Amino acid sequence: MTVNELTLVPQDVLNLDGLLSPEELLLRGTVRDFVNERIRPNIATWYEDAHFPLELVPELGKLGVLGMHLKGYGCPGRSAVEYGLAAMELEAGDSGLRTFISVQGSLAMSAIHKWGSEEQKNEHLPAMARGEKIGCFGLTEPTAGSDPSSMATFAEPDGDGGWVINGAKRWIGLASVAQIAIIWANTQEGVRGFIVPTDTPGFVATPIGSKLSMRASIQCDIRLDTVRLPATALLPGARGLSGPFACLNEARYGIIWGAMGAARDSYETALEYSKERLQFGKPLAGYQLTQEKLVNMLLEIQKGTLLALHTGRLKDAGALEPVHVSVGKLNNVREAIDICREARTILGGNGITLDYSPLRHANNLESVRTYEGTDEVHTLILGQHITGISAFRQG
Repeated sequence: MTVNELTLVPQDVLNLDGLLSPEELLLRGTVRDFVNERIRPNIATWYEDAHFPLELVPELGKLGVLGMHLKGYGCPGRSAVEYGLAAMELEAGDSGLRTFISVQGSLAMSAIHKWGSEEQKNEHLPAMARGEKIGCFGLTEPTAGSDPSSMATFAEPDGDGGWVINGAKRWIGLASVAQIAIIWANTQEGVRGFIVPTDTPGFVATPIGSKLSMRASIQCDIRLDTVRLPATALLPGARGLSGPFACLNEARYGIIWGAMGAARDSYETALEYSKERLQFGKPLAGYQLTQEKLVNMLLEIQKGTLLALHTGRLKDAGALEPVHVSVGKLNNVREAIDICREARTILGGNGITLDYSPLRHANNLESVRTYEGTDEVHTLILGQHITGISAFRQG
């Protein structure tokens, strides 16, 4: 590809695709085709109707994106970069669909894969990878969002080797359609994780309505009222908050890529619109102010994609640290929201309709910006790394 040809590729002026292997490009193309065929034609209706397309779950299993980066137990076993590329393409369709594969694979499946017994892994992971069983991840509580150490959900021994859990969780993706829930609870020995079948008496999941964001997705309140579990429900390898935090870092990694998918789709939508929309006798794209907006968007997308790719290479090399994930999550989501909002301005009044994607993406990203660590939390993580001084609560 020549330099002149490179300038004709509006979303990849630096030829970042040249850093990807043929296998990675093929995987990305396969997921992009799925998004174009199954998500784009329907997403505006799903978003408006607040509908999550459950019929896509087994299709996503066949596509190989559920538990994509996990190895063994029927999981696809793909690389971190391949998982990231899939997340980017899915979020270019809608954050709600990318969130589904994150909750299923990076949270629920990852918890079992990292911390479960062999029996638990063999029982749940193959079906989850095929999309035949849905899982959710119950960590956040009504009064414990950014501070999970203050969780009030409590599990205590029942005297017969089992457990009894009481408590509540909030903003739990997929809980009302899941077959199993990974529930994190305080015990006398610290935080532990449990696999809870959602048909267990006392487990109630209620979808949260009236959302202005993530409308093509499901988030729920969970109530746990004397939920009785056998000893085999306990995840034996997870002790303390390091258990759920390890899963959260898997999900945060996918967000680094996914946010750039939403940004890229918004940029491309604004670019095409600006070339076709005539104002004062010429296309919007012919005005200096519009070109400045497009250039600034492109610069941040290219930088954010390069950051995501570098993070993925570190992960595949086993060199990824939590602080790296905080850099990516904080930067890429923050920049993606700005890009989506700026893209909307190019669309004018038409940009507030569901005929165009940027404002839908921007609204979704408000949720992405909040979950898996807010801007403030990741800022303080990085601040502690830079200064050596923790600004979090002491003691």
